Amino acid sequence: MTDFLAAAVQLTSSQDPEANFTAAEEQIDLAARRGAELVGLPENFAFMGDDSRRLELAPTLAEQCSRFLVTMARRYQVTLLGGGFPVPVGDGQRTLNRAELVDRDGQLLARYDKIHLFDVGVPDSAEAYRESATFMAGTPAPQVIDTPFGRLGLTVCYDLRFPELYRALAADGAEIIVAPSAFTHTTGSAHWHVLTRARAIENLATIVAPNQAGHHANGRQTYGHSLIVDSWGQIKAEARSDANEVVVARIDRSRVEKLRDGFPCLSHRRLF
Repeated sequence: MTDFLAAAVQLTSSQDPEANFTAAEEQIDLAARRGAELVGLPENFAFMGDDSRRLELAPTLAEQCSRFLVTMARRYQVTLLGGGFPVPVGDGQRTLNRAELVDRDGQLLARYDKIHLFDVGVPDSAEAYRESATFMAGTPAPQVIDTPFGRLGLTVCYDLRFPELYRALAADGAEIIVAPSAFTHTTGSAHWHVLTRARAIENLATIVAPNQAGHHANGRQTYGHSLIVDSWGQIKAEARSDANEVVVARIDRSRVEKLRDGFPCLSHRRLF
């Protein structure tokens, strides 16, 4: 496969998983109708709300999310990324934030548990987040797998701020890197485009970055602007609304190969 259509699904997820599944399916359907073969859902696609409610739902929601991804991939004949959903660990007071990639036959290709937790105070703002209070970080092992679209690497949201992870994925041959996210409006308006394009440029890799958008039940506002960025850092598709939306772009795999051959900055790296 030399080229293919990729889709980034943007959602305004709520605390109602069933409503979120319905909204996600509507966008997956639209993506498939437009010819997309690789479809990405954003972080928290099945639940976006209070931590206490997430912990309460997690034992059943984790299984529901995995089944949903399998069903949707088979029904619409797409390779589907579920950007992040809660998986209970330990005594149930924390969850992993798990992304799963499922092929069109419903086979699990890879899973990745988010390794960087969003524990920050946003400068010049009253916003503060401490994901580590109710999330557990995954094992820091880069996930890169072979797919019909090329070598694909998995990341989630806050990972975008850690170029060493993206470089490790590129070093393992990743041509496409997915970055399902729920970027806050404040940090997104400042850094979303810069970070996404930088990770593409640095690694000569296509970035598929579905994002949450709009206002959510827990009072959080997310930035939207779901992106597909090519390996030269050019934005090939961008969501323009603050609501549910899907964007689709054609990815030319041969361009990645030509860029890496003619502009071999990955092999020029020097460590100090």
